[in-house]
Amino acid sequence: MSLAFVQSRALLGLQAAAVTVEVHLANGLPSFTLVGLADVEVKEARERVRSALLNAGFEFPHNKRITVNLAPADLPKDSGRFDLPIALGILAASGQIEGAQLAGFEFAGELSLSGQLRPIRGALAMGAALCQLDPPVRLVLPLESAQEAALVPTAVVYGAAHLTDVVQQFQANTPSDWVRLTAPARTAQKSYPDLADVKGQGAAKRALEIAAAGGHSLLLIGPPGTGKSMLASRFAGLLPEMTLQEALESAAITSIGGPFQAHQWGQRPTRSPHHTASAVALVGGGSPPRPGDISMAHQGVLFLDELPEFPRSALEALREPLESGTISISRAARRTEFPARFQLIAAMNPCPCGYLGSKIKACRCTPDQVLRYQSKISGPLLDRIDLHMTVAPLPAHTLLGSPTTHPTSAPATQDPAPDTTAAIRARCTQARQTAMQRQGQCNNALHGQAIDRHAHLDAAALQFLTQAAAKLGWSARATHRSLKVARTIADLAHSEHLLTPHVAEAIQYRRGLIHRE
Repeated sequence: MSLAFVQSRALLGLQAAAVTVEVHLANGLPSFTLVGLADVEVKEARERVRSALLNAGFEFPHNKRITVNLAPADLPKDSGRFDLPIALGILAASGQIEGAQLAGFEFAGELSLSGQLRPIRGALAMGAALCQLDPPVRLVLPLESAQEAALVPTAVVYGAAHLTDVVQQFQANTPSDWVRLTAPARTAQKSYPDLADVKGQGAAKRALEIAAAGGHSLLLIGPPGTGKSMLASRFAGLLPEMTLQEALESAAITSIGGPFQAHQWGQRPTRSPHHTASAVALVGGGSPPRPGDISMAHQGVLFLDELPEFPRSALEALREPLESGTISISRAARRTEFPARFQLIAAMNPCPCGYLGSKIKACRCTPDQVLRYQSKISGPLLDRIDLHMTVAPLPAHTLLGSPTTHPTSAPATQDPAPDTTAAIRARCTQARQTAMQRQGQCNNALHGQAIDRHAHLDAAALQFLTQAAAKLGWSARATHRSLKVARTIADLAHSEHLLTPHVAEAIQYRRGLIHRE
């Protein structure tokens, strides 16, 4: 027949909306018209499809008026993902394959001029969308994209390398080279840099452990060269192993933002944007909207080094995602929401020269310079960071690994046998499991009555926290965040109740920035 229907999907954020590719061949002046709110990349499919069909040995209806409609018409479509369904629709409408055999399949893939299939973005989102359909639908993708979509355990995904591999599947008595792909087996815990490589800095390591156990954000403050970046780069290894759902969410966002690599499967992402990154690069944007670094760090770590050097607009854009775990990108034509439940690890110097409060080198900055530098980070943003940790310089004998040579001068935080990442991760995992069994979420996600119910203080601890909050001038948010940190400290200590020592340690992590008098 001269009319054919092929099913595909378009990307809208993390959603893969259904699209019907309608192809009609009619008599008249030869033409190839493509309608349906198609972007430039989609309209260019006319030339790619024509060349691919001819070079693959199929007939192209040059003497027909070809009309391709991408329905629904008001849904924006972009990228070259519709090349394959358009080509199959032309073959079905021209009678070269049986159109009825395409029912029960969905297709997506970009065509080269020779007919080779090239990978597309968002294959994992397409695989996840098919799992909600009843009866189940089979998905046909380029091989690289099919490997990605097959990460969804219940998806039925086939991969093909060439247009002929797909067409031959629907031609009688013709062998095809397409293959069905299945979800790979979950591997053991991924390899991360070991925290034991960091010498000294016992207090900072303790702060990292608390942050990992409770899902808290952390700000590391200290002079240059004290190990702030080295500590932050090892934080992802302290987090518990990802669940299947978390791994799928993380991989889906990675797939939309760019190519997904198989070795990244199940590994918590760490994003480290440069301090020259714009607000759009950090939170996302563009047309169509793409996820930014905060969404690419979903279920992982966002490390912002040289925090005051970031544009003020970029830092202020972090305030809402830190609270809600999502980011909404609104444009004139559409609104897209991306998940952004990340753990923020930030590092900064206390002043422009970096040596304010240091005992090793004198600070050259004036009080006005220090104030302007620290004021680049607004109070509301600092209020949303749970832990503020000062990272002091190490003595030479500690750094060079010879504490036994100077037993009397070794600092109290020096640990002859430092904990490995695996040992700390085990403690963090146990603390998170305790929190999940008690309240169904991490401690940092507690809000409202849940804080009163699960972070209840005894009389002595309540009085201590009340006096500290009044003396330090804390806001309600800062007080609640210290309470949630204390709940995590109690979980690490296997304590059901919050006691004064737990509150006292939590208060130490909100000492704030060093100011010059």
